[in-house]
Amino acid sequence: MGRKPRHSGAMHVVTNTIRRGDREYVSHLLRRSFREGGKVKKETLANLSHLPEEAIDAIRRALRGEVLVAADEAFAIERSLPAGHVQAALVMARRLELGRLLDRAPSRERDLCLAMIIQQALRPGSKLAAARAFGQSTLGSELAVTGVDEDDLYAALDWLLERQARIEDRLARRHLKDGELVLYDVSSSYFEGRSRPLARLGYSRDQRRGTPQIVYGLLCDRPGRPIAIEVFSGELHDDKTLPAQIEKLTQRFGLRTVVVVCDRGMVTKANLERMADTEGVGWITALKAPQIKKLVTSGALQLSLFDEHNLAEIEAPEDYPGERLIVCRNPLVAADRARTREDLLQATERGLQQIADRVERGTLAGADQIGLAVGPALKRYRVKKHFDVEITDSSLNFRRKTEQIKAEAALDGFYVLRTSVPAEMLPSAEVVRSYKGLEQVERAFGTFKGPELEIRPIHHRLQDRVRAHVLLCMLAYYLTWHLKQAWAPLLFADEQPPTAPDPVAKAARSPSAQRKAQTKRTTTGEPCHSYRSLIAELATMTRNTIRLTGASATFDKLAEPTPLQARAVDLAATAPVTA
Repeated sequence: MGRKPRHSGAMHVVTNTIRRGDREYVSHLLRRSFREGGKVKKETLANLSHLPEEAIDAIRRALRGEVLVAADEAFAIERSLPAGHVQAALVMARRLELGRLLDRAPSRERDLCLAMIIQQALRPGSKLAAARAFGQSTLGSELAVTGVDEDDLYAALDWLLERQARIEDRLARRHLKDGELVLYDVSSSYFEGRSRPLARLGYSRDQRRGTPQIVYGLLCDRPGRPIAIEVFSGELHDDKTLPAQIEKLTQRFGLRTVVVVCDRGMVTKANLERMADTEGVGWITALKAPQIKKLVTSGALQLSLFDEHNLAEIEAPEDYPGERLIVCRNPLVAADRARTREDLLQATERGLQQIADRVERGTLAGADQIGLAVGPALKRYRVKKHFDVEITDSSLNFRRKTEQIKAEAALDGFYVLRTSVPAEMLPSAEVVRSYKGLEQVERAFGTFKGPELEIRPIHHRLQDRVRAHVLLCMLAYYLTWHLKQAWAPLLFADEQPPTAPDPVAKAARSPSAQRKAQTKRTTTGEPCHSYRSLIAELATMTRNTIRLTGASATFDKLAEPTPLQARAVDLAATAPVTA
């Protein structure tokens, strides 16, 4: 009789483990089970032990009937949206209770305004650009504002402006207490076009002469957090904006005592009288150059006292009754001003000499024509007051006013602060430090106008929309300020700026901040960033919408953060804040 044929059977992978002493041996065999003569038999087809674990697992799954496909065919990424920067900003916004700051009750308008504030802090632009940008990151889906248009955002701006007073009141309750130091300064931003009711010609801090502008005044607490902002017509002088702030501090915010630190441009007799007549209001400001010269002329300020000292308190009861005058001298500023003055004088002399050469050659004649050429040359570098000029029909002579220049140079580096705050409340050194705190407001204006917030160009035409846009930028700065504080270990910022024993001396950076600047690395070895570059780095952490092969459903998965991204989000979630 012939042998019965074998029936093809199932193949499978068998794993055998044998222990001999302290050693363990593992083998993977490809085997086949089959029937022969009514009996089940097994046959080893191959030894798979030399293959990688992944290959053995793939063979085992294939033999079980699973359909294996290549990794790039298993799923499709339908969309990838920047998410890391949104995640960090939302974490900070929620810690600050930014939504409740806008309004206690949840609403569609509140979500839209919160989205605009965060968008302005992440990637500023027009409201049309913001409406489109909501769908270009995870911000739109996180706040459920995807699909809105610019008209929705304009309506939300109107809603926001109606709540400005309440928002500022809440900020004041958070950050201002009786006796608090309040910083106040003004700036301006220009418009393109002329069809804006608030836009007027005025002194342009943007160096855009002939362009209409608005003026806005910003109140900050001592560390530099924004508390309130007010928009004024573009032609209004700085000092005209101060009375409204005094009323705001004392009436709306209900502060019984407050010290206002403001620039010398705010100081007028009327403003000082108003503050003096307002109970509980003290002030710190500075004298202007002519006032300092008058102190020297009257003998109240003796410059020889500062040969060895750079800080002294003097009295001038006839001119400044009831006030303290703190005189400061910074040698570094004095040297810088001396160099600058000499450069300007030499540049003016070169221009005048060129005109004198033309007169001598006979190519320029007549006192009137020579005068027309000399005028712009004298004014160009703003040192006209330091030159004597003699013009005839056939000559041009000029010389420096040496004695006048020496008298001005003697005051280089000097500045005089004036305050109504008594010494027992604020010693001289603290008065100086308090006045220097105005740099916090200047820093805010730099952020407003720089690439971080881009308050300009202003795209709105209606007066209320302009005011709402400026308020929106202030709230975006409030968020940005706290993010920068939290991210200080990752930025070039000084994490622990030292308090110099000499308040007049130039501020020095801490050794760790100097190392950051030199190595471009943080104290933990990560690359140092600016605020804007860190936002860009965080934006590379994406949220991916994934669809499996053969399925219609999708799911979202956040990309694994890099160590830097993880730390930035963690700092936003854990760094101390005052909310």
